[in-house]
Amino acid sequence: MRDGAYVAVVGAANVDILGRSLRPLRARDSNPGAVVSSFGGVGRNVAHNLRLLGVPTGLLTALGGDGWARALEEDCAAIGLDLSQSPRMPDGRTGVYLAIAGPDGDMALALCDTALTDALTPEVIEARLPWLNAAAAVVFDCNLSQPTIEALCARCTAPLFADPVSVAKAERLRGVLPYLHTIKPNRLEAEALTGESDALTAARALREMGARRVFVSDGTDGLALADETRALRVPCLPVELVNATGGGDAVMAALVRAYLDGKSAGDAARFALAAGAIAVESAETVCAGMSCAAVARKLGVMS
Repeated sequence: MRDGAYVAVVGAANVDILGRSLRPLRARDSNPGAVVSSFGGVGRNVAHNLRLLGVPTGLLTALGGDGWARALEEDCAAIGLDLSQSPRMPDGRTGVYLAIAGPDGDMALALCDTALTDALTPEVIEARLPWLNAAAAVVFDCNLSQPTIEALCARCTAPLFADPVSVAKAERLRGVLPYLHTIKPNRLEAEALTGESDALTAARALREMGARRVFVSDGTDGLALADETRALRVPCLPVELVNATGGGDAVMAALVRAYLDGKSAGDAARFALAAGAIAVESAETVCAGMSCAAVARKLGVMS
C-alpha cells in the first residue's frame, strides 16, 4: 500500500441490535436468548474493518441529530475513522439494524431502517468529488439510493468497490456494472442480477455484464471469483460459527486491502476468506482482533 493512500467508504452507519436464541426459534412467541447492541451499518462496518487492517479510511455517511449519532461520532473518533466529509442532519434519526439468529448463530430474520442514508444525495457526492477522486479506492453499499449510486459511478474516477447489501437493493447496480472494479454479492444477490443460481456461473455472468472483478460469497462453499483471466472457486476455511452478521463486511474490507497490496484475485479471495473466518468466529459484528497479522496467522494455520 503506497504512502499517503486512503480509502473512502460511502454508505450506511447505524446501530446494530443483535439477538441470538438459546433454543430453536419458535415463530409468534417470545424466545429466550441474548441481545447485544453495537454500532454497525455496512459502510461503517467495512470502514471499521479497513481501519483494523491498517488502512487510513474516511466514511461518508449521514449523521442524525440524536444521542446515538453523538455516540457514533465518538466511537468513530476512537478507532481513527475520519467523518469529516459526513453531513449532519439535526432532525435525522440514526438508523437501526435489528437481527435475530438461531442457536447456531446464523441469521433467521433481520429488519433494516436506513432511511437517513437517503440524505446522501447526488449533490452530496458532487460536492465531495475532490476527496473521493483522490482516494486509492472508493467502497459503497447499496443502501444508497439508485440516483446517488449512478452519480457516484458516473463522476468518481477512483476504483469502485460495491456491496449489494440485499437481493432487493442489488438491482440498483444493474445499470452501473461496467463502472465497477469489484463487486461482492452473495449467491442470492448475484442470482438476482444474472438469473444464474450457481455462484461460479453467476460470477462469470457479472464479468460479462461489465464488472472487472467479481467475488460471489457462497456460504460454506467459499467464494466464486471471476476476473479478466480466470473463473474459479476458492473454498471456505473451516470455522466455528458464532455470529454470521459481520462476515461479509470483513470480506469486503479484506478485498480492498488485498487490492491496495497488489494481490492477485486468487490471493485476494484467500486473504478475504481468512478475514471472514475471523469475523464469524467473534460475537462482535466487527471483531476487535482483526488485523493483517491475524489474517496471516489464520491463513498459516489453515494452509
